[in-house]
This record gives sequence, C-alpha cells and structure tokens, in this order.
Amino acid sequence: MKAKLATSALIVATLLAAVPAYAHHSFAAEFDGSKPTRLVGKITRVEWTNPHSYFYVDVSDSKGKVSNWGCEGAGPGALSRRGWKKGDLKIGDSIVVDGYRAKDGSHLIDARRVTLPDGRSVYGGSPGDGGPGDNGTVQGNLPGTGKS
Repeated sequence: MKAKLATSALIVATLLAAVPAYAHHSFAAEFDGSKPTRLVGKITRVEWTNPHSYFYVDVSDSKGKVSNWGCEGAGPGALSRRGWKKGDLKIGDSIVVDGYRAKDGSHLIDARRVTLPDGRSVYGGSPGDGGPGDNGTVQGNLPGTGKS
C-alpha cells in the first residue's frame, strides 16, 4: 500500500513540475531576433504574472492610428531582483520599450529593455531564454540597462 501511495505521489509531483516548464519558452521559439522594435506609448494594462509578466502599450503611428501592443517580460521575481516593482508601471504612464517582434507578426514583442517613467532602463528578458542580452543570470548583460 505504501509503495502505491509513494508511486502515485511521485507521478503527481512529476506532472506538477512539468507545468511551469511547458509554460516557459525560449526566446527563439516565439520571437525573431532579426526584428528589433522600439515602442513608445502609454500603458493600458499590467499583468504581473508567472512565468512571464505582460504589459500593454497604446502606440500611435505616423498617421495617428493607435495600436495596442503586448510586451512580454520576465516573471515578477526576476524583475523584482532587478529593482523593478509592479507599481513602477501605472495605467497612462508613457514608456519606451525596446524588444523583438513575435514571429507570427502579431502586436507582441519580447521586452528586452524597458525605460520606465522615472528614466531608469531595466532589462526585461527572462533568464536563460537565449535571447539578446541573456547571459544566464537574472541581471542579463543588455547595454543601457545599468548592467554589463
């Protein structure tokens, strides 16, 4: 009986451990490193969630047409260790986001460098995702984010 219980517990633990691994993806799986993009706009929504945080920015083109872009960043823990707090982005704030477009052409970018309203630039990439600036550490090494 104890062996069955131990086996069942091991199976459940293995399945639960696989869920976060499945949810996380490499940079190259979704984004195109040859398509750098800069967005300048106003925050419309912030999702401080795991395994990735998301925030959304209204961006106006040269003709005044507004498009809403999703910006994917690292999880809240990694961002907090870089000095970035949930309250740093507020609805209506103007920000600059440097990142790379989604391969599917949607209005989604991987937010590698985010210039916050107070002027700080923060590395937004996920540690170990293999994208630009990733050196396997939570701080990354993207130029202009205060870390080298």
